[in-house]
Amino acid sequence: MAKFIIEPHFRLQEWVAEEKGYFKDEGLDYEFHELVRSTDGKHHDKGDKVGAMQSLEAGRKSDVSCACHWTVNVAASKGHGKLYGDLYSVSPAGIFVAPDSKIKTPADLAGVPVSVGYQSGSHYATIQALEQFLKPEEINLVYSDGMLFARMEKLIDGTAPAVNLFSGPYYFAEQLGFRKVIDTTFMMATMIHGNPDQEDLRKFFAALRRAQRDIDLRPELYTHYYKKEFPERFHAKMDTRRWGPGERLVFEPYTPEVFKESREWIAERGIFPDGNLGAGQYEQATVSLM
Repeated sequence: MAKFIIEPHFRLQEWVAEEKGYFKDEGLDYEFHELVRSTDGKHHDKGDKVGAMQSLEAGRKSDVSCACHWTVNVAASKGHGKLYGDLYSVSPAGIFVAPDSKIKTPADLAGVPVSVGYQSGSHYATIQALEQFLKPEEINLVYSDGMLFARMEKLIDGTAPAVNLFSGPYYFAEQLGFRKVIDTTFMMATMIHGNPDQEDLRKFFAALRRAQRDIDLRPELYTHYYKKEFPERFHAKMDTRRWGPGERLVFEPYTPEVFKESREWIAERGIFPDGNLGAGQYEQATVSLM
């Protein structure tokens, strides 16, 4: 039987479970691949209109990955994997501007270019947050500034007026004094790739549950793991002792009702220009270990 492939993805849980031996304790026969390395961060700079959906369409080598729930919902419906229905997570996120920016409130973002990742969590979450304050035509999303690290760097360099950030870059921007204009915290979902053994999946998630408990209890012991995924050029300025725990795993179901409501929200806003959201059948798009 092939080894279970694990790749961390912008959160602490896999790093904690690996370092503390939880995968081994569960009896999981696995390989830990550091896809996101502390080098130049170029792995995530895919260019204009290339984001989480395009990454899932291209295929991922790990047995389990994650992305915003909107994209995983649609990707699973299109047959690019299975949405794991027994778990979701919540990722802190927000739209940041420079300390001296004239943008003080969400309403001030009318017409202002906001850098997001195309069909990624920041894309959907920015719309979801700003539509409380702005008309659709006033929300100006920019995809050409690149994925997470690229747009964070443009915010730091002063070449992007407003940027949606999550995970480590969210905390780094806070540390450097950038102002959060509005919170855009969003739900993440888990994607199963290929046909991994169900018992291996059970072991994997059991290890993550233990890691989540550790993070909840003593988050300050584990925020140093963010450096594992940050480009080295930022390390000298990072003080991860000041950072928060980031994405939190919630061991509750991503229900058929949530699945349906999310698809309707996506369709109403035309986020997929061709209108193709896949088959839309919860039972066909999900897998459960319950």
